[in-house]
Amino acid sequence: MAVTDEAIEKIKGMIVSGALAPGDRLPKESELAAELGLSRNSLREAVRALSLIRILDVRQGDGTYVTSLDPQLLLEALSFVVDFHRDDTVLEFLAVRRILEPAATAMAALRIDDEQLDALSAQLDALGPEPSVEALVAGDLEFHRKIVRSSGNSVLCSLLDGLSGPTTRARVWRGLTQADAVSRTLHEHRAILAALRDRDAEAARSWATVHVASVEQWLRSTL
Repeated sequence: MAVTDEAIEKIKGMIVSGALAPGDRLPKESELAAELGLSRNSLREAVRALSLIRILDVRQGDGTYVTSLDPQLLLEALSFVVDFHRDDTVLEFLAVRRILEPAATAMAALRIDDEQLDALSAQLDALGPEPSVEALVAGDLEFHRKIVRSSGNSVLCSLLDGLSGPTTRARVWRGLTQADAVSRTLHEHRAILAALRDRDAEAARSWATVHVASVEQWLRSTL
């Protein structure tokens, strides 16, 4: 194992074991290096690597702290990595979204309140019957983000948020090239909202599946 990897594993071990809790300040560099049996250089490299993936927070002049370890914070790294996807993997991202988003939508049907439902309805009304493709895709992202947040599962919310990037361009492309894409998307959004209002988890799941699958099916036919 490379020295830096060993250092990362040892710091990780301290956090996983509870020796370092979220928000804790790490001991001074010299003390921690001695405690872990590491060189100060390898410790610095490990701290730098762990700060990049939001495990540690290096505060200039104040020290190094364990972050909140909140799922949304930790999964920011996923979003960064996903941005490097190749075009030929977009279908794979859509397939993952087709698994996760309907489940989140079904969960939301049992938890979403009237105020949140009214906000979704107002958002759809604001788009109007003939929005531009760009406005529709931006609205689509926000519509589903609000629904997934209502599921009450922050990990699921962060995962889907991180996976949305690679499919955005495909949705814009579809909107520009498929004749009925805009009207179909608006219809599917209304159907999802109606299922949520009825607290019908299975109908919400089904419409969310149809919604993602329609983009996936169109993309398969164009490749």
